[in-house]
Amino acid sequence: MLRMGKKQPKEISGWQLWQWRQTAIQAAIACDVEVAEVDWLLQEVAGLDRLALRLELFKDWAQIQLQLPLEELQALWNKRLQQRLPVQYITGVTPWRHFQIKVTPAVLIPRAETECVIELAVAAASKSQESWRLQQGHWADLGTGSGAIALGLADAFPEATIHAVDCSPQALLVARQNADNNGFGKRIHFYHGYWWEPLASLKGQFSGMVSNPPYIPTSILSQLQPEVRDHEPHLALDGGDDGLNCIRHLIETSPAYLRSGGVWLIEMMAGQADAVREMLLRQGSYCNIEIHPDLAGIERFAVAYRL
Repeated sequence: MLRMGKKQPKEISGWQLWQWRQTAIQAAIACDVEVAEVDWLLQEVAGLDRLALRLELFKDWAQIQLQLPLEELQALWNKRLQQRLPVQYITGVTPWRHFQIKVTPAVLIPRAETECVIELAVAAASKSQESWRLQQGHWADLGTGSGAIALGLADAFPEATIHAVDCSPQALLVARQNADNNGFGKRIHFYHGYWWEPLASLKGQFSGMVSNPPYIPTSILSQLQPEVRDHEPHLALDGGDDGLNCIRHLIETSPAYLRSGGVWLIEMMAGQADAVREMLLRQGSYCNIEIHPDLAGIERFAVAYRL
């Protein structure tokens, strides 16, 4: 993990930082990297806000405290440009909903489109005839990774108990830290294991299940952008030959854990909606199957209810 630690702050002038920013922006343009990432990095290492950066208010400041020497900042930026290391792994944090989520290369970086699953979970629970019951009880985040979805569920359903499962011990360490850092350490329970397996004692009791499982076909992994292909955990990406191995497993196993009327909700890849809908229908334990688009209009989410 490349997040800056608790080092002695380094002082430089606003003019020096302005010069570095200008050079970094030009390098970003030349390397086809989002220019906004320069300011994202500076918000973390220099404590500058977006307004000060956008209006360049800091340019005439006598002193600015950096969390690390300018040479180290440049070395990190070079890694972003040359090795395509995601800026989220450099800073060690990423915004998601209204949370600051800690991330390391052990976890997938939470995407903005995944925020939609929380709204969909709330809407699915509220549409049910047993709305009050679904908003309480037990909810599962299967394949929790950074714990972002578990945080969102705990925030959206204050009377529910959230159970977060992951097969990666390293990911669970990050998820637990995120729960503690955001005030949900006592509301979210964490389990090491595969999908529903650690929750066998709660079979038939879950009000809902949410998952952003691996869904990318193995053959496509090598074609992903280098930021994803070379740095994010393949464990969280590889969905097998057709990308549906994990989703198929969740469709088959979830009815044993969900109560009648319980919500089944997953994120999927573009182009998988028809196959997922067909599998849900064929399984025979689900009803009211819905497919929802993401912010770009891509069919990204599947929602169903346990009969």
